[in-house]
Amino acid sequence: MTRSELIALLAERFPQLVQKDAEMAVTEILGAIHAALIRGNRVEIRGFGVFDLNHRTPRQARNPKTGEPVAVPAKWVPAFKAGKELRERVMTTTST
Repeated sequence: MTRSELIALLAERFPQLVQKDAEMAVTEILGAIHAALIRGNRVEIRGFGVFDLNHRTPRQARNPKTGEPVAVPAKWVPAFKAGKELRERVMTTTST
């Protein structure tokens, strides 16, 4: 599902929300998650999952084309871990 599909689904499911309001709601939610991760905080949505940051240590890699070593610096990468309820719901719907 894309962002625009999510906005359309929200506008369809909740008739009191016009397309513009649904778009603003999705933008605000994603913006809040983004801002929290930038501050180094973890975002936990009960029943859905956790957005967090993982630290990757610096390492030596190789350029696949030339084979020369390349230094990859340390970095923080966003990660998502599905919550128990989401995992269970996905398992019951896809295991048939």
